[in-house]
Amino acid sequence: MTPFDPLFWTALLKIIGVNIILSGDNAVVIALAARSLPEHQQKKAIFWGSGAAILMRIVLTAFAVALLQLPWLKIVGACLLLWIGVKLLVPDHGEENIASHDNLGAAIKTILIADLVMSVDNVIAVAAAAKDNLTLLILGLAISIPLIIFASTLLLKLMERYPIIITIGAALLGFVAGEMAITDPVNKEWIEHNAKWMEYVIPVVGALLVVIVGKFLARRQESHSGTPESASSTSS
Repeated sequence: MTPFDPLFWTALLKIIGVNIILSGDNAVVIALAARSLPEHQQKKAIFWGSGAAILMRIVLTAFAVALLQLPWLKIVGACLLLWIGVKLLVPDHGEENIASHDNLGAAIKTILIADLVMSVDNVIAVAAAAKDNLTLLILGLAISIPLIIFASTLLLKLMERYPIIITIGAALLGFVAGEMAITDPVNKEWIEHNAKWMEYVIPVVGALLVVIVGKFLARRQESHSGTPESASSTSS
């Protein structure tokens, strides 16, 4: 796959889209960890903490791309990606437990650790969307992560105002999971020779499955809690 191939640009857009959707929580963590710093140090904490997180994520995702060449791991990864997509549609308020710091070094450390803990979903999704292409991987992360850091407030407001963005993102994860599953070394050759149609159907089924299950669980959680459902899980 070369930069002159339309598939290259399609995969790049997938990486950017997946990263933006899944990094909303990371943007919140960055803001929370730096909120008690003086204003001039907040920018430093965001810059250095996020910079270290970017490098860490590139290394982790590169390892994930290599590991996904092993039999069955893409199928396992696809199942995990489906779960991540469903979880995206179910309300979660875990960010409130992130501690703020009035020390620059401590804030940077918190950003780095929190990003490491929260980046499992990003790493698996981006590795799947990169389709074994390290150039795509680095380029996609290089474009999307700075965008998240410097436009996180705008992105979060857009997601709150237009919850359909979250639903589309969850569907994208399901689509990528479907693509991932059918390219596992265990079944890739059989599908290519005996069931070519699965290359088109399975990703669509994955997208629909994530949205249907995610919406169902979100509504069930709403009925059990007796509180209005989060905006990110009601609109579609």
